[in-house]
Amino acid sequence: MAIDAISGTGTATSTVLAPQQMGQSDFLRLMTAQLSQQDPFNPVDNQEMVAQMAQFSSLAGVTETNTTLQKISEQLTAQTALLQEIKASTLAPASPETQSTQEG
Repeated sequence: MAIDAISGTGTATSTVLAPQQMGQSDFLRLMTAQLSQQDPFNPVDNQEMVAQMAQFSSLAGVTETNTTLQKISEQLTAQTALLQEIKASTLAPASPETQSTQEG
């Protein structure tokens, strides 16, 4: 912590690490390691293994859905901005040179 000699205030810095995410290849590597290291006389319960695979599959589906929804949101934002630009250009007041005056 660095302390300012005049005011007596200090500043502290901290490092925040981003959480790491486990991908499908990481999961398969862990599952393969688990299967290769298990006791042959007391194997892992099939239901437990299927439940783990189903949870990972659900997570992968949710992640893919989130990615797709993010892309759709970005496209809608871009289209909205484009439509606002088009609307602004069509509603812009005419310049004095293009306005006609009637005298009569």
